[in-house]
Amino acid sequence: MMKIWVDADACPVAVKDILFRVANRVKVDLTLVANQPMKTPPSKNIKAIQVSQGFDEADNRIVELAEQGDLVITGDIPLASDVIDKGAHALNPRGEWYTTENIKERLNMRDFMEVMRSSGVDTRGGPPPFGQKEKQAFANALDRFIAQNHQ
Repeated sequence: MMKIWVDADACPVAVKDILFRVANRVKVDLTLVANQPMKTPPSKNIKAIQVSQGFDEADNRIVELAEQGDLVITGDIPLASDVIDKGAHALNPRGEWYTTENIKERLNMRDFMEVMRSSGVDTRGGPPPFGQKEKQAFANALDRFIAQNHQ
């Protein structure tokens, strides 16, 4: 049975709300993993795991627990790469899929930008603010995935 894992520390509240509704509607196990306490609605399908403070602690726990066919919600490209290697699916909070076809390119771009920043190049800007368009894109991608992969 497929499970959904959420890299919850930086996950937008709107995305968590969508996930809570989906977990209850289709009775899929949803686990938020974070290094801070997470509030979850009362539900037998929803739980939170708090890991210790530290770099990549939540990511490491998700990689440890995710299994083939599971869905991981994350904006963290190295985490997405690790779970894809395990046969899980990775979706970012903006509704974009990480796949075996695009993950290496995204890792390379991330590493390139890291090198640019460390050499003093100003790379500020980042993605546009999370809004209704991104929320809708996430909900649509999640609904399609659930319809295709959940029995």
